[in-house]
Amino acid sequence: MHHRHLISFSIKGLNTSFNMSNSTSPDKYDTLVKLSMGDFKAFLYDCDGTLADNMPAHTETYIKVAAEQDVVIDGAIIDEFAGLPIVNVVEKINERYQSTFDPDKFKTQKYKLFLEEYIERTQPIDYVVNHLKSHAGLVKIAVVSGSSRIAVEKTLQILGIDHLVEVMVCAGETPQGKPHPDPFLKAAELLGIAPKECLVFEDGNAGVQAAEAAGMRWIRIDKLQAG
Repeated sequence: MHHRHLISFSIKGLNTSFNMSNSTSPDKYDTLVKLSMGDFKAFLYDCDGTLADNMPAHTETYIKVAAEQDVVIDGAIIDEFAGLPIVNVVEKINERYQSTFDPDKFKTQKYKLFLEEYIERTQPIDYVVNHLKSHAGLVKIAVVSGSSRIAVEKTLQILGIDHLVEVMVCAGETPQGKPHPDPFLKAAELLGIAPKECLVFEDGNAGVQAAEAAGMRWIRIDKLQAG
């Protein structure tokens, strides 16, 4: 497969989806390649839930930290607000459960638990990781995440792709996080690429909203939808 030819083919204006419920990872990889055809000069990937199959671990750490303070939360709220910085997710938890967690303290406890007990178990979402690997050198590569830089760096090392990533934008490095456009716009600025020439890969609503607000096209890797 000649990826340089693929990248030159335009899908501007396309908004399509595929039913991949019975697909294997190779099928998903091929579909992802097709969806990412276009006049793009940079690919911007989310990390957790997009490159890394670690959302269950993140959910479990939220539940455990909350339980330590005698608050029982449903893990579905973490999926609901996937992509938001941790402090914002904690604010949502406080709203829904009438809890009084200090967002910054909760974040510190959660990261400590995740880094000590969970991060080494991280597995790749193989069709997305392979997509990044096959396009490195053809387009510029960035990772834009709502997690801390130390967690993202370690995750990319475990996945074996840290050397392929030219720019990272992580939690707290822009005035506002997702769903605001700031993280993606910062990544484009650091790469020296216009927003309209960037394609975003995401697994959550917040990330898609941020991409659209930044004037960037996007792909939902979990649904294999492009917009």
